[in-house]
Amino acid sequence: MAARPLVARQPNERLQALIQEAGCSNAGLARRVNMCGAEHGMDLRYDKTSVARWLRGQQPRGRAPGIIAEALGRKLGRTVTIDEIGMANGKNLASGVGLQFSPTVLGAIEQVCELWRSDVGRRDFLTGSTVAASALVEPSRDWLITQADPQVARTAGSRVGLSDVAAVRATTEALKDLDHRFGSGHVRPVVVHYLNSVVSGLLGGSYREPVGRALFAAVARLTELAGYMAVDTGQPGLAQRYYIQALRLAQAAGDRAYGGYVLAASMSHLAAELGNPREIAQLARAAQEGARGQVTPRVQSMFFAAEARGHALLGDARATQVLAGRALSALERAEPESGDDPVWIRHFDTAYLADELAHCHRDLGQAEAAGRRAEEALRALPETKARRRAIGLLLLATAQVQQREVEEACQTGVRAAELLGSLRSSRGSEYLDDFRRRLLPYRDEAAVREFSARLEVQPA
Repeated sequence: MAARPLVARQPNERLQALIQEAGCSNAGLARRVNMCGAEHGMDLRYDKTSVARWLRGQQPRGRAPGIIAEALGRKLGRTVTIDEIGMANGKNLASGVGLQFSPTVLGAIEQVCELWRSDVGRRDFLTGSTVAASALVEPSRDWLITQADPQVARTAGSRVGLSDVAAVRATTEALKDLDHRFGSGHVRPVVVHYLNSVVSGLLGGSYREPVGRALFAAVARLTELAGYMAVDTGQPGLAQRYYIQALRLAQAAGDRAYGGYVLAASMSHLAAELGNPREIAQLARAAQEGARGQVTPRVQSMFFAAEARGHALLGDARATQVLAGRALSALERAEPESGDDPVWIRHFDTAYLADELAHCHRDLGQAEAAGRRAEEALRALPETKARRRAIGLLLLATAQVQQREVEEACQTGVRAAELLGSLRSSRGSEYLDDFRRRLLPYRDEAAVREFSARLEVQPA
């Protein structure tokens, strides 16, 4: 085997220039990095020799480059990126991008902008990463205990106004509608490029306090949507990064209710996709505690439904029943056209709740109830929500299989597959694969053979 060629390290001139600009000694920078790391729960023990090695071209692993950039940024009073410190080239270096719940607004801007840049650059460390349950639960703890950001206003950069915020909101709604109709495979690249090319400039601009809070709220919603789209394109490791940053942006917006929504509607559903039922319930409980007294009945209903999903996967029928009852009661208290409900929860109606409860009954093996709830959801879902209708049909088909109504299940499955044929949705494909696995005990029946044959010839 030929020897691997040696690559000489190049001096890190970018880092040297920033240290000089900050007026730091090597020992002083090491102390600042260690202190900044401690705020993130990291026990760093760098010294002046460590900094000298960085300047010679050595690059520390894991989350360290982000901590170094944040420490220098605090000294300079501006955002510093890991590109600026010359540490963004290796795949192993920025693996922590997007996984931190930053203690500062400045750090939050840096984190989310670096995430968008890395995503646009299609870095392998993002798309190939996996999800650890702790990576979902730890940010919820940080969110629960973190004090409100006293100020988000900025005075550097181009002026940002409420019209800019309105543009982000309108763009989010348009992209969300396209996602419902065609699936995230068609839409997600557009979202990420918009975040990186337009929204990052707004966050780095100049804005007064009310505009800044509104901007962070709008960007939190679009970042959460990008996270959902990562789930729908089969990238859960990337989704968790977007969800963590959406949670931090909601904190900067001063919107505890939306932070709870990110935990209960986004992170907990990601935990469900990954088969981590205990984390589902924990995240939903954190949402309830952290947003207590600041949410409408409709939001409460969604929180209860999310927790019910976790208990159903744990096989706890009693707890699921109690929480389902609370979810139904809360939604009954919600006004149909209430102006009190924030725009991001208005989609959570009887159809959405029925869908959530159908999942609960399916996971508990309560086939008849699962079928009733799935049919209830389908009756109320508009045709424009093609992906949700396809998933609802597969929930119904699964309930029919559980009741040994195999021929009816296959007919329902065909309808779902036809809808999925017009979508680019990994999530929909996963539901279809799950349904096909449930048909395996009946594979010799004529209806199942015909169903399988139809899928084989159906165009991708």
